[in-house]
Amino acid sequence: MTDQVKVACLLGDGFEDSEFRIPYDRMTKAGLKVEIIGATAGQQLRGKNGKEVAKVDLSIDEARADHYAALFLPGGHSPDQLRADARFVSFVKLFDTFNRPIAAICRGPQLLMSAGLVKGRTLTAWPTVQGDLRLAGANVKDEAVVIDRNWITSRKPDDLERFSEAIVRTLR
Repeated sequence: MTDQVKVACLLGDGFEDSEFRIPYDRMTKAGLKVEIIGATAGQQLRGKNGKEVAKVDLSIDEARADHYAALFLPGGHSPDQLRADARFVSFVKLFDTFNRPIAAICRGPQLLMSAGLVKGRTLTAWPTVQGDLRLAGANVKDEAVVIDRNWITSRKPDDLERFSEAIVRTLR
């Protein structure tokens, strides 16, 4: 029996419901194990639209970046909250050193920016975040999915099918 491929999902309250649910479901359907990492294990997190509730599997203090094959950063208000906590920013920064896939949609790239990782990288994000990324030295494209080495980024809910497919294809 082989070990199941694990994906870390950093999540806080106010995540964009569909940007969590659709990729999460696609990854689990493909046989990947997605673990939700938040501030406190067992905490119930609510999507900003009230359609989704997610339970935190591991606290950020328990999570080890080297235990995961990929990192998933949904959008909504979650990334902005998480980037105010140095533990989440450090996790992202450390994870990137392994050169494993990082998938971020909408405002998810805010965590990449707060970790000081975007300078010289090519990515996309929610339209209002794109300007911040440019100011931080990123090459920003307004496209549904942008792949730059180990990063997979996307803009918004309309891009979810292509984003989810890119994640699963990369992890196969």
